[in-house]
Amino acid sequence: RKEQELDSKDAIILHQFSRPNNGVPSLSPFCLKMETYLRMADLPYQNYFDGKLSPQGKMPWIEYNHKKVSGTEFIIDFLEEKLGVNLNKHLGPHERAVSRAVTKMVEEHLYWTLAYCQWVENLHETQKMVSLFGPFSDLLKWILCHLTKGIVKREMYGHGIGRFSEEEMYTLMEKDMRTLAGLLGDKKYIMGPNVSTVDATVFGHLAQAMWTLPGTRPERLIKGELINLAMYCERIRRKFWPEWHHDDDNTLYESEESSEASKTYSPLQDFSFYSRTETFDEEGNSISQTPDTDYTGHSLFDSDVDMDEYRDQEQCK
Repeated sequence: RKEQELDSKDAIILHQFSRPNNGVPSLSPFCLKMETYLRMADLPYQNYFDGKLSPQGKMPWIEYNHKKVSGTEFIIDFLEEKLGVNLNKHLGPHERAVSRAVTKMVEEHLYWTLAYCQWVENLHETQKMVSLFGPFSDLLKWILCHLTKGIVKREMYGHGIGRFSEEEMYTLMEKDMRTLAGLLGDKKYIMGPNVSTVDATVFGHLAQAMWTLPGTRPERLIKGELINLAMYCERIRRKFWPEWHHDDDNTLYESEESSEASKTYSPLQDFSFYSRTETFDEEGNSISQTPDTDYTGHSLFDSDVDMDEYRDQEQCK
């Protein structure tokens, strides 16, 4: 694809991997984290899917007034300093410390076990989701996925977690997911009733288990025993990704309103200028959209699942 001329003056240009073809915004938990954070902070941004890595070899990365920043933690620090946004202003010192500890557990530990599941054990299904076009797209997807498999295995070995058996790695993954479920409990978000930066991190990773790892142990765990994590993912998806619809949505997590709304949807845009409170169509016309309604105008509920009803359904199986 011919590269567009970019003018990043007073605009956030988000460079990330191309959208997969299964309706999920990204197969990268860090790209999904970054884009979700921008929506949570209500910062308008321009997606750019050029596939070009940052000078540090990172993805995603941003440009803002011709300043290039990579690494999601550094990007968030940069945006907080330049634009004055802060999703954590309601947190006290202890809560901020807990948030950072959870972030590091997710990004430095859980990430690798999910990456193993996605790019090693479940590679055949992942290959189907990768979006490439052209006369040799199938061959290119095979080459890309198997190259990624080799990179993931090598980096996991260097990290240390890849030196354990598959069963041992999944034991570690399950412990991390159970820790998140215990920390979340029956709260709306990880740190309480208000969204914070750690929610973008946790959602970016758990969304992979929810929607990109069909039939795997992470998916069975999050949609089964750890139902509060599934509710949490659905809650964030509906509030901050109103145009994101998945063909395999489980109606168990949906209210009557939202299940009706899911029958029609707008596809995720490639080169879109997005703002959570005001977005624009391809002609640049403004489309009003409030943070607490989806694209149909229906309200978004804090909780979409009645736990007693869920247990009754489980007992009938």
